[in-house]
This record gives sequence, C-alpha cells and structure tokens, in this order.
Amino acid sequence: MHEPPEPSFAPGLTARVELTVTDADTAQAVGSGDVPVLGTPRVLALAEAATVAATATRMPAGQTTVGLRVELDHRVPTPVGRTVVAQARLATVDGRRLLFEVTVADGGETVAEARVERVLVDRQRFVERASRAS
Repeated sequence: MHEPPEPSFAPGLTARVELTVTDADTAQAVGSGDVPVLGTPRVLALAEAATVAATATRMPAGQTTVGLRVELDHRVPTPVGRTVVAQARLATVDGRRLLFEVTVADGGETVAEARVERVLVDRQRFVERASRAS
C-alpha cells in the first residue's frame, strides 16, 4: 500500500467564515450553559470550519483532514443577533499534521482564540476504519 503524495499546503493559507448568532447557537440551546449567548461548542465549530475552508481548494482528491487537538480560549460573550468572524491561518505544516491559529472576532473585539491541529487522511480508509470500530 502506498502513501498519497504530500499536499501542497504551506504556512500562510487563510480562510474566514462568519456566523450570525441565533437562539440555536446559544449555550442554553447547545447544552453548554444556561445563558443566552454564543455557546463555546459553536465557537469551536466555527473555528474548525475556518480551518477546513483554508485547505479546501488545495485538498488532494480522496483526502481530507480530521481534527486531532484543539486549544480554545473563549473570552467574551456574544449576544444573539451579533455576527462573529473566524479567521484561520495555517501556522505550521509537519508532514500530514497541520496547525492552525484561529481568531474569532465580533467587530474589533476578540471573542476567542484557538489553536487547531488537523491531520491529513485518506477519506475512504478513515471512514472504513471508523465503521469497523463501531
């Protein structure tokens, strides 16, 4: 079995995604608290979405990335109706491991900062292995 060719990912790749906070995004709705503000799990999902978007246009056929490790500092509450923007930047490439730095902001205010590590995998083999594990 041969390994796929290394992708052409280089530090500096960026992407941004936006989310306008709705009632469905609140800590109350996602079960991470009892306050009606943007829930931390949604902040994490937004950060991960930005990392996926950063590699999407250069992803080799049959490959994908999966989350491996996350560090997240959620610093400021965001009420329903506000729009937050996650900006991801690929900071380090180490073989198949990709380390991203992500900032989530509401206007000029930093809501959260994250470091997201993803690993490049063969999509079909990954799904088959996961199916056998269950």
